[in-house]
Amino acid sequence: MAHIEITRNDDGSRYEATVDGALAGFAEFALTEHTITFTHTEVDPAFEGQGVGSALARGALDDAIHRGDRRIKVVCPFIRAWVERHPDYQELLEPSHQS
Repeated sequence: MAHIEITRNDDGSRYEATVDGALAGFAEFALTEHTITFTHTEVDPAFEGQGVGSALARGALDDAIHRGDRRIKVVCPFIRAWVERHPDYQELLEPSHQS
């Protein structure tokens, strides 16, 4: 299994997943003074089925939680579905969207 690295690209307003130096996917976000909103996630078709999307969701959310400077909002359908499958992260969803 290849090593997946997740980094935050503030200039591009996205978290990026790289595999062996190649961009494999990204999770876009929008910042306000009090909120980071995850808006869209894409994984390059060449990397689908290799855990890139899951690593990207976990890495991006973990970093946002660790920074602790903004409320986290999830509107991206991919990240929302990932959160719904991972109970430790469900507190990030607004109550009306929890499973």
